[in-house]
Amino acid sequence: MPHEIRFRRLTEDDLDLMHRWLNTPHVMRWYSPGGRTRARVAEEYLPYIRGEKPTEPYLIMCWDTPIGYIQTYRINDWPDYARHIGVDDDTAGVDLFIGEPELIGRGLGPAAIRAFMRQVVFGSFGARECVIGPEVANVAAIRAYEKAGFRFWKEAMVPGEPTPEYLMRLTPDDLLEGDARTGRADAKRDLDP
Repeated sequence: MPHEIRFRRLTEDDLDLMHRWLNTPHVMRWYSPGGRTRARVAEEYLPYIRGEKPTEPYLIMCWDTPIGYIQTYRINDWPDYARHIGVDDDTAGVDLFIGEPELIGRGLGPAAIRAFMRQVVFGSFGARECVIGPEVANVAAIRAYEKAGFRFWKEAMVPGEPTPEYLMRLTPDDLLEGDARTGRADAKRDLDP
């Protein structure tokens, strides 16, 4: 049976959950090296929640249960990062993780990414392209992103990052082509304004 994936804006009430997730081994390995204190989680995510920084934060919901975190932003709103990867003004970035360890490897990541692209990134956010940049060694994430339709673009060394990013791109047309291959006929409706 397919999973009902939807998204809910992150709120201040979710910070304890984010703290727990950011300190689980599978998230710490790639997203939160060394873990984060509760104070650090609040310092990082409250500006997104309050709209003080240009990142839109969401919980990934499966049915009515939060299972992970996903965020999007216009890459050019972060000039230091944008300078190192070189994208158009209407390019979004996306970052995510599945927070619950028992849900890793069940196909929820690619399903969540595709739904988020349709509903948010290419839907309400209005981006014309999306870029994601896992670490080169994060093979599981790269496979999940490929299943969602992303394709390798280039590697880029970003100052402050320990290893190069394996940059991957996706456009609305790429998403529709993938939907056509999988038989999702109603997907175009989600992308139409």
